[in-house]
Formats: sequence, structure tokens, C-alpha cells
Amino acid sequence: MKHFRVVFQPDDREVSIHQGATLLEAAGQAGIVLSTPCGGKGTCGKCLVQLPPSGQEVCACQHTVQQDLVVTVPAASRFYEHKILTDGSASAISVQPTVVEKYRAAGAAGAILGLAVDIGTTTVVAKLLDMADGRCLATEATLNPQTRYGDDVISRIHYGQSDVALSEMQRVIVDAINDLVDRLCQATGVEAESIHEACVVGNTTMNHILLGFPVTQLGQAPYRAHSVAAHDVPASELGLNMNPGGNIHAVENIAGFVGSDTTAVALAVDMDRVAGTTLAVDIGTNGELVLGVGGRLYAASCAAGPALEGARIRHGSRAAEGAIEAVVSDDGDIALDVIGRAPPRSICGSGLIDAVAVLLELGIVDPTGRFLGPEEARERCGEAAAARLLEVDGQGAFCLAVDERTGQPAVVLTQKDIREFQLAKGAIGAGIQLLLRKSGIQADQLDSLLLAGAFGNYIRPRSAVRVGLLPDVPLDRIHFVGNAAACCAEMILLSQKCRDRSAALADRMDYVEIAHEGQFSEVFAEQMLLAPQPGK
Repeated sequence: MKHFRVVFQPDDREVSIHQGATLLEAAGQAGIVLSTPCGGKGTCGKCLVQLPPSGQEVCACQHTVQQDLVVTVPAASRFYEHKILTDGSASAISVQPTVVEKYRAAGAAGAILGLAVDIGTTTVVAKLLDMADGRCLATEATLNPQTRYGDDVISRIHYGQSDVALSEMQRVIVDAINDLVDRLCQATGVEAESIHEACVVGNTTMNHILLGFPVTQLGQAPYRAHSVAAHDVPASELGLNMNPGGNIHAVENIAGFVGSDTTAVALAVDMDRVAGTTLAVDIGTNGELVLGVGGRLYAASCAAGPALEGARIRHGSRAAEGAIEAVVSDDGDIALDVIGRAPPRSICGSGLIDAVAVLLELGIVDPTGRFLGPEEARERCGEAAAARLLEVDGQGAFCLAVDERTGQPAVVLTQKDIREFQLAKGAIGAGIQLLLRKSGIQADQLDSLLLAGAFGNYIRPRSAVRVGLLPDVPLDRIHFVGNAAACCAEMILLSQKCRDRSAALADRMDYVEIAHEGQFSEVFAEQMLLAPQPGK
């Protein structure tokens, strides 16, 4: 299958994608979130992009890639572009000059800048903004260095039992944010002292570690947070590299395992205002869920583990150069989309979901997750795909890519990898189904399913539904909202109205402790199967 280069401007982001993919899929792989209220049917005209040099406008969800392309994405087609507007616009979410005025009155000269930070279990994202007009000046991201203490929050809670260990983890995350600040300042040519306000979101454990709050109780029933309130802390107290007279605003948490990042997602997608029944799913090491039904809001979390972020997978990795990010069927065989211009050397989360879906479709893996034997697989899928079957460490495996220099398998998916994937998807699926049951609705009653998180934008909905990671709903009801938490951190940074709304949203949430639901074990076992499992 042919592959083509697509370059998105003015972002200057380039992807290589298989022939026949839509520009919407390509934009997703580039990390660009387009507005698609019609669910990709091509009826709303909200995802229009331009094809230079003619300037022809096409719907990104309908235009397929048949050659190398340069694409210009206008502001009007971006999902979040309307969310942050200058003061005086017709938006309910507008830049308010109160913060700028406060620091001007205190004698600050020059630019008044702000920092929006999303502390994820695996990744930390920081954005530098002009507080006067809301412009994002630069964005930087890094691996959360706390992964040295464990790749999930439970491991870090266990590590942080003593004051010394907690202080160590706090110092590590502050150092990581300071490194991002240095990179932001170098990229824009500004001084760190121009940063007067910071807004931070993250899960409850990340929030507590940053603020130096005890985490021991988060790992013990009933898993209560030390504090779910918003906190404002002087910059000098945390040692953040910004104006020492500045302020750090940590957004409200909801519960022990549902943090301010979930509050931010709910605010970013207007869960308090949207009509109909909406489920927002933020897929990561911890899966966070928010469900809006009939004016009520429910929140829950599920311990998905790090498999979908590449950990515990034999050749798994984060979304880095050389990582397989998409796998598609190709005339009885497979074709790959790989990040960057390097040969395939690993597989990231979106590629893992695709790979399992394709193996299921080809008949190489059955719904229980078991690899079929070579002869049985050959009868079902044909010679090309069956020839990729091999044995690794005494277990069945499938060769996704071969090292062209040695002819040896470069990236394989093993039986153990499939089981790790099933554990992750079982946790997320169980969380979704139990939350739906708690609210008294079926999956087919969902009007929209929103995929949040940096990772969510890269998932191919068809694959996610095929393997049962997401409930079996029509694909046009599934919408990408990208890294909603980071975008909402910007909104809360810039707008007092948003700070007030986030507090009200967190207070309205009805928290559901998924693991304590009576049917958890039964539903989790059902959701381990590689097929959509309807709610009951």
C-alpha cells in the first residue's frame, strides 16, 4: 500500500499516512483537533481545510489522501479556537484582564505571561500564554520523570509514604516543569520573570505530589483525597521558575482517583451545558470518565495501566519517531503508518489498538485473545498474513515489521502483549458499562462519545469499537476533543468565569467508585473479550 506525506500549515507538522486515509485521520495523527460536529459525515462543513496553491476548500473528513499534500488549517476549523477569545467577543469564555490588571497595579512592567500545565501520569505538557490577548506563544512536553518511581499512580503512592520520599517526588516534578519553562522561554525569547500566573491540572495523585499533600490515604480504602479544593500557592513556595511574586492556581479535584484534569475535561467540552446524553472518555494510564445524563453529571476512573501508552508491551513505546501508529488491512496482509521517516522499530498505543483489531478481523486472534495456530490461521486469513505468525519465548506472536538490513522481525506482537491490552481495555470497558448502568441508560442511548486526552486524538474509532475498547455506538457519534485538560488549563488561566465554572462543575459531580460496584468482577471479565459488549 502506498504512503504519502501530508504537511499541515501553519503548524508545520508532517505525517506519513496510507493511501485512502482521510485528511481528518491525517490531522489526528499530526495532533491537530478539527471541529467535526457531524461526526465526519461531511454535512456540517466545519472541518474545511485549504489545499495550496489553488486554495481549494475541502472537508477534511471526506477528502482522501492520494498524493503528497500541503494542507492549510484555518482557525475556524479547529475545535478549541472558539474557546479562548479576546475580551469583548461574543463568547461566554473570553479573556478577562483581571489578572493583568492585578499585576500592573502591583508595578509589573513588560509582558504579563501565564503558564498552563497538564501533569499526566506519563507526560507533562506546558503552554506559555500572553495573558492580555490569550495567544499561545509556545508549547512544550516531556516525559513525567516520576516514572522512575513506577509507571502508574499506585506505584507512586506506595513510594511516597514518607515525607522524605514525597518531597523527593515533588522536587522531581517541579524540576521537570522548570525545564519546560526554560525551553518555552528559549523558544520565545522571553524571561521567566514575565510569567506571573500558572494554572495546573492533573489527576489527584499528581496534584497532591505537586502541592506536597500526603498521598498515603489515596492508596487505602476509602481512597479519599487530602483535599479536593482548588488551591492558590505563591510561586516562591513551590520554587517554580517564574516571577517569585506570581501565583500558582491548582484546579479542583473531584475524588481520590478523579482529579482536576477530569474537571478540566468536563469544562472544556461544556458538560454542564451540553444537551442530550454525553460520555467523555480520557484514555491514559488512568482512564477518566464523565457522563452527562438529564442534567446530572457522573464521574469515575478506571486503572487501565500503561499498556496503551506503550509500557509492558514487548516492542511498545510512546508516540515517537519509528513507532507504528496505525495498522490497516491490505488485501489479506497488513500495512503500517509509522511516525517520522524512520523504519518501524516500536508500536505506540494507537497502533496497538489497530493491530489487535486487524488480527481479530483477519482471524489470527479469536475473541478470547488467543492466537490461532499457523495452519488454522492460514485457512482463515490466507498465506500472506499467516506467514507473519511466529513463536517468541514459547508463545504465539505476529510479526508487524521486519528489519530490512537483517531480515529479522523488528516489531512483534506477542500473546503476552495481547493479554496486557485486554487488561487495559477490560478496565476501561468495565468503567464505561458500570457508569452507564449507574445512570440507568444503555450505550446505544449515548448521543455523543467524546475522546479526550492527547492519546485519544490518535485512536481510530472503528478499531476501538471493533475490539470493544469503546461501546458499540455509531461511529458518527464519536468525536475527538484532543488534550482537553491542557486546553482547559488555558481557559482557567485566562478567565475568572472559567475558574468559577470549574468549581461549580466539580461540586456537581456524582462520583462512582467503579471497583466497589457489586458487579465489577463480572463486568470486567466480560469486557476482557475482544468484541463490543453491550450494556445490560
